[in-house]
Amino acid sequence: MSTHIHSIDQLGNTIQINFPPRKIISLVPSQTEFLFDIGLYDEIAGITRFCIHPSNKVKMKEVIGGTKKFNIEKIKSLTPDLIIGNKEENYKKGIDELSKHFPVWMSDIYNLDDAFDMMIRVSEIVNRKAEGEKLLSEISLSFEKFKPLNAVSTVAYFIWRKPYMVAAGNTFIDNMLSVFGVKNVFSAFERYPEIEPEKLAELKPNFIFLSSEPYRFTEKHIEEFNAYSPNSKVVLVDGEMFSWYGSRLRFAPEYFLKLWQKLEA
Repeated sequence: MSTHIHSIDQLGNTIQINFPPRKIISLVPSQTEFLFDIGLYDEIAGITRFCIHPSNKVKMKEVIGGTKKFNIEKIKSLTPDLIIGNKEENYKKGIDELSKHFPVWMSDIYNLDDAFDMMIRVSEIVNRKAEGEKLLSEISLSFEKFKPLNAVSTVAYFIWRKPYMVAAGNTFIDNMLSVFGVKNVFSAFERYPEIEPEKLAELKPNFIFLSSEPYRFTEKHIEEFNAYSPNSKVVLVDGEMFSWYGSRLRFAPEYFLKLWQKLEA
């Protein structure tokens, strides 16, 4: 038997939800993984084509398009009683349209505390509070044990090529770089600015991180950046460890440790 509950999302909107929700659509890869990891399966009615974890489970689910361009008619046909999205990863026009028809719970995440808050609140509204708290406890403990870097090394974190774009201030990636223990040379900039290579040469970061997503940088791009900033150490990094704010966070501290060992080598 279902009842109605009210939940306030991270944008401050009050959402009325059938509880427990029987048909959930997730519009964000990191949040999709979290839903599976706290024990949901049959309840997950739709996901995006970028939802790749857990690989053995997502392949069985209905795909409703991308994060920026989801198929609203397909979503309507699935008649969800809860849609979970994110302010940055989804587009406002589409979210506004969905909100006219269904309860849409939105996250808005800039740091680890926001991520932890999202996980607790989402686990409550999907009737998996105990599982969410257990997973969050594991993640919190792993970060508490992690010893950050020296906090004086500087980094430029690239997310795109042609044009070159970096993760700057007021982003979850910027916060995770701080957690890792490095200073983002573009933290005074806002969000995801385009930058010219000359700016990189001027700022001379100790490290240049080339992310695996959303643009997939590979070994062939390292030489390109070495030419712009010869004294910077250029490394490929796993973008999921710096930008996914769901249950994938449990793997981040161990990854950070291995990355630091690589940087020191």
